[in-house]
Amino acid sequence: MRKLLKGILEFREHRREQLRPAFARLALGQKPDSLFIACSDSRVAANVFASTNPGEMFVMRNVGNLVPPPSKDTGEGEAVAAALDYAVDVLKVKDIILCGHSHCGAMIALMKGRAKAPTPALKRWLRFAEPALKRLGRKPGNEDELSRANVLAQLDHLKQHRSVARGLKKKSLALHGLFFDLKELDVQYINPVEAQWHPLDRKTVGMLLKRMPH
Repeated sequence: MRKLLKGILEFREHRREQLRPAFARLALGQKPDSLFIACSDSRVAANVFASTNPGEMFVMRNVGNLVPPPSKDTGEGEAVAAALDYAVDVLKVKDIILCGHSHCGAMIALMKGRAKAPTPALKRWLRFAEPALKRLGRKPGNEDELSRANVLAQLDHLKQHRSVARGLKKKSLALHGLFFDLKELDVQYINPVEAQWHPLDRKTVGMLLKRMPH
């Protein structure tokens, strides 16, 4: 809390006036381009590696960047479903980006076995990541391999939600998978057709931009 308070004071005294015009516009409403789903891990700083400004991404974060499949029962998945529906149906985002990352604590816990999770809530929550284990069909070599598989598993869950399925059918919405390597500061993109990961370098970004509508 001490560091947070000092940071707020720093913002107030040195940055607030510079950002005031932009936030005055944002106070009138938000119109983000995309929904960004990431892990709660404090090291996953999307605004840093994606160079985004306030108002450009609608962000949802939880442990393990999980998207529970839709269910009639209320519970852990309701908050995720609410954010999805709001982003797609109200904010009209064009893209949903699901981002996993290296050295993910949730994936490490899953590899050790969900039954060994340190808290009951985490034990229940990690059941939504178990499809990643099934997708691999074998014991993962490390947590990063499982994290990449988890991105694909959660993209499958996304497609099951009505708002997302409707957007995909109308081609007004696109899904994307990313993996953030903390040690290398590298961001990778999954090609859903080839099911292969590619570094988001100039070549890959150029190829992706050509495929996207203007």
